[in-house]
Amino acid sequence: VQLQASGGGLVQSGGSLRLSCAASGSIFRITFMGWYRQAPGKQRELVAAITTGGSTDYADSVKDRFTVSRDNAKNTLYLQMNSLKPEDTAVYYCNVDVLFTSWSRVSSYWGQGTQVTVSS
Repeated sequence: VQLQASGGGLVQSGGSLRLSCAASGSIFRITFMGWYRQAPGKQRELVAAITTGGSTDYADSVKDRFTVSRDNAKNTLYLQMNSLKPEDTAVYYCNVDVLFTSWSRVSSYWGQGTQVTVSS
């Protein structure tokens, strides 16, 4: 399984970015899909997650600003980030849990990370 993340960049405070993470390979189904971020000197933290059924969860710091979504037909995860703040600056990673068959165990994969920098 390969994960290709894109959409990061440099934006001014208050601006918006949309991240994408496309999964490819012999995938039967993707269950959990999530975005994490890691700022310099800090631990990696969960930003937003979405289940197969569409249930979502967000870190308190991004609620009402970020929206996570997924396209199951394309095995793609999205993160719409609005009202960005300098404290959102970090490397953003996608994480997915994959089933290769209906009876296989879940395997977890990480994307390569995409840099988001918000200037004040």
